[in-house]
Amino acid sequence: MPATDPYTVRLTPEVHAYVQPDGGWCLNNAGFISDGGSTLLVDTTATERRTLRLRDAVAEAGVPLPRTIVNTHHHGDHTYGNSVFVPEATVIGHDSCRSEQFAAGHQLHMVWPQTDFGDITITAPTVTYNDRLTVHVGAVEIRVIHPGPAHTIGDSIVHLPEQGIVFTGDLVFQGGTPFVPMGSLRGSLRALELLRSLDATVVVPGHGPITDPSAYDATENYLRYVTELAGTTHAKGLSPLEAARGADLGEFAELRESERLVANLHRAYAELDGLPEGSPLDVGAVFADMTAMNGGVPVACHA
Repeated sequence: MPATDPYTVRLTPEVHAYVQPDGGWCLNNAGFISDGGSTLLVDTTATERRTLRLRDAVAEAGVPLPRTIVNTHHHGDHTYGNSVFVPEATVIGHDSCRSEQFAAGHQLHMVWPQTDFGDITITAPTVTYNDRLTVHVGAVEIRVIHPGPAHTIGDSIVHLPEQGIVFTGDLVFQGGTPFVPMGSLRGSLRALELLRSLDATVVVPGHGPITDPSAYDATENYLRYVTELAGTTHAKGLSPLEAARGADLGEFAELRESERLVANLHRAYAELDGLPEGSPLDVGAVFADMTAMNGGVPVACHA
């Protein structure tokens, strides 16, 4: 099987992770929990074709198709495929995940107009929560936790306490550069502390291979690097793009999507300017700066 093919990992008899290599732009992870009678799906994927493949993977595991979907946040790579499973499935998300999904609409189509996303109907959560929510699939307890503004303003952590498993959504990019312009740099650091407190031993990131709690340290190290860089360059009056172009990424140069540095600096600067965490940024300007950091080539959707 080519390394680029999605694959399913059975983590426990009830829990599967669905991984899409290599975890770059639009190649997210999903997962499903089933007792053989009912199934809960964590996230969908960016295209109709890829979500149909995810649906096949659920069926091939010998479990029912999902009656419940939990979206870890509103971004289209995690939610575009919701409509494949509705109306049979109910979609759950944070209050802000619902509002942000409607606000974003077909945002991926606008960012990547050449990508064939298929027949995508924006399908936002119809069940929302504010702080914490518990869902049960048979004997499996699933805790859905809002960490506050982090990757976005409407993130959800999906924690299975008895199994020691956590689905982090895009609070963790394993092998990839963190991405916080639509949430909060400071909030992302707080979210890592929350993740640590859950004591899960198996970490399913939003993108990249399944990992362990060491991913929290790696993510924190990068975010603290951005914090320190922003503090210096903001004081000097440099723009985020000037700061990113002059930066030495050091150990972080090996991460995928290094162009995200400039996007993260946009958020760091906003917080240094005193704007509230999660305040909307100019997405067009952020992506234009990432294009500049990417040698003038727009970042590519790999779905």
